[in-house]
This record gives sequence, structure tokens and C-alpha cells, in this order.
Amino acid sequence: MNTGTTRPRVAILGVGHVGSALARILLDAGYPVDVAASGDPARIQLIASVVMPGAHARWAADAVADADVVILAIPLHRFATLDHGMLAGKIVIDSMNYWAPTDGVQPLFEDASLTSSEVVQERLAASTVVKSFNHIGYHEMEEDRRPAGDPDRRALGVASDDAEAAALVASLIDDVGYDVVIAERLRDGVAFEPGGPVFGARLNSGEFRTAVAGELIPADAAA
Repeated sequence: MNTGTTRPRVAILGVGHVGSALARILLDAGYPVDVAASGDPARIQLIASVVMPGAHARWAADAVADADVVILAIPLHRFATLDHGMLAGKIVIDSMNYWAPTDGVQPLFEDASLTSSEVVQERLAASTVVKSFNHIGYHEMEEDRRPAGDPDRRALGVASDDAEAAALVASLIDDVGYDVVIAERLRDGVAFEPGGPVFGARLNSGEFRTAVAGELIPADAAA
């Protein structure tokens, strides 16, 4: 658990159900949180003050510039038009999912040789992408939190090609009330995606590791 007195500053892009729930649990854990939508922050200030009290509504570029960690909580079909340049140098948590029935077919994410987060990392070449929070329902994020050591504590997965970024995100997840299972490669986050063994599943850390182990992509698999 992060025991420092200063928590990393988090910017959440997207103020729908997922972004709002993430803001609330992070604020409750003592993290400073900025939220942004696709336009003028004045448009979301009222909803932020009511639904995410304590979060600051800002222009996306300003929120990202001041953030230590950025969470993408936007519908995946909006990723293509996001200003990727403003995320350069940032740790970016990809909480998005590709569901063609809801997002429509997105050619950018149709390459079967890549996981959706690998596509995100490919487009955000100057950023460090960490996959997490995509496999838990927004309605469960608050109610499923438990203190460290609780036998009923649920596990969440973290996947990244950067060990330091993965550790930072793992600390954040521990702080908000979940155990963490770290996958050593971003592509192993395929196990977290819709249809994967842990998607939507309430599992403890041991159960999570067992479920994910059977889904890991061999290191020598064709890219």
C-alpha cells in the first residue's frame, strides 16, 4: 500500500459511469483527482460536484499536464480522435474495452495479432500504457472494496511492459481497496478483456492468478 503522505495526481479522461466511479474511489483513498470530458469543463462542473465531490473539472490538456497518472475512461470508439500527443511522457491506465456490438466495428482494433491495449500503446508510443480496471463493472468498484488482509478482498489485474509503471498502478489499486495480480507484459492483459477468464469475475488473488495463467500468450508467439 502507498504509505506516503502525497498521493500521485490522477487525471481521468471521461466522466461517464466508469470515470465517475473511479474518481470516487480514488478521492476516497486520498488521491487528488482531475476529470475532463471532450470540451469546456464548465459543462461538467455541476455533475462533477454532485457525482464526484472533490474532483476538479478541467480542460483535458491541463488535467493531463499536471497528472502523474492518466486514466482513459472514454468509450473506445473515441480513442482515435483523442489528442494522443498530450499524453506523451505519461503513465496511462487503459480501462477501455472493445465491444463491436456497442462501439461498432473499429478498424483500428481489428488486428487479431494485437490486444486492444497493445493497439493503444502503439498509438501512444511516447506514453507508458498499463491495462487495468477494464474487467470490473463500474457498479462494483465501490461496493467490492475491502481493507488489506480481508479474506474476501477481490483481486484486480495489472498488465504492462514497464515494471515501474505497473508497480505504481498496483499501489494505487491496493490503496483503493483491492489486491493486485501483475502480468509482466501488456499483451498478457488479453486475459482481462471481454470473454477472458477474469472479465467480470469476483476472484481473490489466488483464483485470479490461476485463471490468468492459462491465458498468457507465449513470448515467442507471432506479433
